[in-house]
Amino acid sequence: MGLGYLSGSVPFGVLVTRLFTTKDVRAHGSGNIGATNVARVAGKKVGALVLLLDALKGTGPVLLALRLAPEVSQLHVAVAYAAFLGHVFPVWLKGRGGKGVATALGVLLVLLPQAALVGAVVWGVIVLTTKVSSIGSLAGGLCAIVTSFFLGAPIEYPVLAVVLLASMVWTHRGNLSRMAKGTENRV
Repeated sequence: MGLGYLSGSVPFGVLVTRLFTTKDVRAHGSGNIGATNVARVAGKKVGALVLLLDALKGTGPVLLALRLAPEVSQLHVAVAYAAFLGHVFPVWLKGRGGKGVATALGVLLVLLPQAALVGAVVWGVIVLTTKVSSIGSLAGGLCAIVTSFFLGAPIEYPVLAVVLLASMVWTHRGNLSRMAKGTENRV
């Protein structure tokens, strides 16, 4: 689980934005280190790179857990959630990380690939139509949950999807407040 947390805690949003722009992404846009704010601050290509890297920091440790203990679904879930928590509460940034969407996508791509793809498609359609990433993220997570219960995976995996979405609702609480006020940021 420690490896999952450490992998998740790598602040790619900060590192990659500094590499390409010399800016600290935390001082611009929404101040978030995730791919959406990176895209606002450093451009869509850099944002896409951060999205990929943030997803991979979830996939890597989960793939390793699957390889080392293929029958222990509880371990897979624990490592996956540790990677998510590493992104949201990175030790390197005094616990001020991102919202966990890309890292959640990464772990679900390994454990529930069909559900992850459904969630990603829903996110894409909603972002294209509303221009609001937070709505797409939460709706995609909800659709991933619904899909996950029909896949015949170990029950721990759909439960993880539920826990990830509940955690993302918490990390998006500011977005939800801005949505209620009609002031949410657009992509």
